[in-house]
Amino acid sequence: MRTLLEAYGPLSDWSEFAGSWNGLEPDAYLANVGLHRRRRHAVFSAQGGEITREPHQPHYQSRDYNTLQGGIERWFAPVLPHVAESPSLRSILRFCHAFFGALSPDVATWHVELHQFRIEARPDEPGQPTPEGVHRDGVDYVLVLLIDRENIASGTTTIHSADGAMLGSFTLTRPLDAALVDDSRVFHGVTPVEPEDPMQPSHRDVLVVTFRRRSGR
Repeated sequence: MRTLLEAYGPLSDWSEFAGSWNGLEPDAYLANVGLHRRRRHAVFSAQGGEITREPHQPHYQSRDYNTLQGGIERWFAPVLPHVAESPSLRSILRFCHAFFGALSPDVATWHVELHQFRIEARPDEPGQPTPEGVHRDGVDYVLVLLIDRENIASGTTTIHSADGAMLGSFTLTRPLDAALVDDSRVFHGVTPVEPEDPMQPSHRDVLVVTFRRRSGR
């Protein structure tokens, strides 16, 4: 993945970029099913060779795609400006635009959403990377990029067909390990994470980028 990403720009600030996960805000919408998720969110548009940040706006999924938290506008803390403009993130977004754009060359404009996630695990209280279970995001394409794993066990990504049959599974274990998902074709989920050493802090940090064709384009 490093080679693929660096074809679209530098990752020269990766340490600072990864360090920004230490400044995420609690996900207040998960009070009943896991207080220990932190996140920030941003929206971009991608058209031609330009990727532009849009005004801050809520994240919305219908209940068709998220039975746990669908049907409401969820306002998350915004991705900080220096993170949104960082060389590493811009390289990631350019890679996604080129890769997903090649799969759907008929799309002129993409609605892009960016999620910084930190899942924390505690003794006797596993972290829930996908509390909604196996699901689709209701977009066209998804990138899940591992930023960091600290004292974490499990967190296995599973891929399923529409009828629920398991198609495969794998675990993102090293920074820049990635999953590239065709959300229109498959469902995905991540198993709960637990601390390897229950006496030490533990977290799983990922960047999720979704691309959805803009209506009418």
